[in-house]
Parts: sequence; structure tokens; C-alpha cells
Amino acid sequence: MKHTSAPTPRTVIVGAGVMALIAATLTLQSAQAAPARGPDPQSADAAVQRAKAISAALGARGAGAYYDAGKHRLVVNVTDKAAAGTVRVAGAEPKVVKHSLAVLDAARATLKQKATIPGTSWAMDPKTNRVVVVADRTVQGRKLRQLTKVVSALGDRVALHRSAGRLHPLIAGGDAIWGSGARCSLGFNVTKGGKPYFLTAGHCTSAMRNWSDEQGGPEIAVSDSSSFPGDDYGLARYTDDDIEHPSEVDLYDGDTQEITEADDPIVGQHVERSGSTTHLRKGEVLAVDATANYQEGTVDGLIQTSICAEAGDSGGALFDDETALGLTSGGRGDCATDGQSYYQPVREALEDTGAHVG
Repeated sequence: MKHTSAPTPRTVIVGAGVMALIAATLTLQSAQAAPARGPDPQSADAAVQRAKAISAALGARGAGAYYDAGKHRLVVNVTDKAAAGTVRVAGAEPKVVKHSLAVLDAARATLKQKATIPGTSWAMDPKTNRVVVVADRTVQGRKLRQLTKVVSALGDRVALHRSAGRLHPLIAGGDAIWGSGARCSLGFNVTKGGKPYFLTAGHCTSAMRNWSDEQGGPEIAVSDSSSFPGDDYGLARYTDDDIEHPSEVDLYDGDTQEITEADDPIVGQHVERSGSTTHLRKGEVLAVDATANYQEGTVDGLIQTSICAEAGDSGGALFDDETALGLTSGGRGDCATDGQSYYQPVREALEDTGAHVG
């Protein structure tokens, strides 16, 4: 939280993610159009755009993509060798895999129908060409037997892992914002209809209406809309005219990161998260379109990362340089035990609320 030193003091709220724990997410040429060449070195941002174009052109022959950060390469999964040649021409590295996206999506649909159990999550892992299911320590007895039976019937399309950490939404996070009995983190400052708002987690705005920049302080904003469960985003409208709202994220080292755009991430991309509890943390995108089955309900379409998060980080900003990517939704484990976290994609939240970065 930053404060100006102008004659009339004005609080500056920097977007960093609201994670509150209630206390009391190109044109593609054909293989014949040009001789095959090796993959081009590229940034993660460029890989995201190229992956979208290649996947759209491949259609059913594509089976997901990920970014190899060490080699600066986009890897695209395909189901046949002809499609692999097309991917090479497009400047990416092909990988022939067994399961198509349709097959993996069918496995996820079966999980949703037969194994939507609180404490579980799943996502398609393009690196292993499987759907990875994780069950936390609360999944025991009959529920564990049910889950194991469903996963077993799906064969090598699905892998089941256990986690000692409990899966739950994280309320408390970037710059802290306070509601009655709860602390969250501000995600990103945005505008709607020319007026200032901020995005945070939907489980924060659905639980709290009035927000302050300090515990027990005066109101600075009110919750405007919420989507949770299903999604996990919320929009709050600033009510204090003295509040500055730069399009920045707090890096917790005395500096900030300007945010100029929003986009979708890609598996393998290196990203950062800012939250009011655990501050700035770095990691890697493990999955997109993940499902988290919280006790409060199921949230689909989430971004999964290797970054730890704790209570109070909910709503916090997931970003890569100047690009907004996600709002902290929940996680399992903590920062002492290498936990993982889930994020509501920002682009979806912006589209649904009619808000804009900046």
C-alpha cells in the first residue's frame, strides 16, 4: 500500500491480488508451402500467440501445447506425423502423442460427472499427455474409493496423485484490502465506463460488500459484482475520490510493475504473483483450464501454477512483466511446503464485467 506526500494525503492502491481467508484461474502455412525448419527461439508471449494460431489450424490433430522456457521453444502436441510437419513449418517443435484433446476432454467430462468431490482438482498436462487428478488429505474412505474407481476406469488417460495440503480458497493478499472479518488482496486496477474499479477474487466480493485499505479504516470501495463458484472473480467500485489507482502491481521491494495489457498464459511460462500475505513469489504455469473442487463449490477454467500461496493472497495478481494473467483463487499447501495455487484468468473476468486494464 502506498501513500503520497501531497499536501492533501491520498491513498494509492496498487493492484497485487486479493486473496482473502474469511476469518470469523499467424497464419499457418501447410507442410507443402515451405521446406521444414527447426523451431524459432521465442518469448513466452510470442509462444502464446503462435500456439493459438497453430492449434486453430490443426484442429482435431492438435493435442495441446506448452512452452519450454529453457530452450525458448514452443512445443505443440499432435496425433500424427503429417501434423508434425505442419508444426515445424510454423516454427514450433512438434511432439507426437497418443491421446487427442477430444479423448482427454472426454476423460475430464467423466471426472466431472462421476468424481466431483471436494478436495480434488484436475487439469490436462500437455507435457505428459494425461489428465492429472490431485486429491488432498480430506479425500478419504468412500470418497477416495469412488475417485480411485473412476480414475482406474479411465486407464492411461488419467493419473492420480495425493497431496498433504488441503485445497481451499485463500482469503487475505497484493496490497491488502479489508472487509468485515476478512482480508483479501487487490488484483488489478481497472476502469469501466470511465470510472475506477478493481478486480479481485469472487469469493472475496461475494462475502464482503465494503472495503478499506486498512483494518477498521474508512470505506474506499464497494463490491459491484461477483462470480463464485463456477468462476472466481469480483469487481469493486472505488467510492473514495482521494484514492489513486495506478495500473501497477506491488513488488514488495519498494518498486512496482506497470500493467498495460491482459492475456492468457501457456504451460511452462515463468510468472510472478503478488499477494498481501506472502508478497512476491515466482514460479511456472503447470496447467490451464484446470478444475478445483472447493468445499464451497467447483471452479472451472483456472490457471494452475507451481507458486505457493497462503490465506490473504486471494485475489492477488498473477502477471508476466506488463501482462496481467490471473487473480489468485485458491491453493493447497503453503510457502513452507512448496504449495501450488490456482488463478481465475483475467481476460475472462474483464470480458464478463466489461472492464479494461489501465
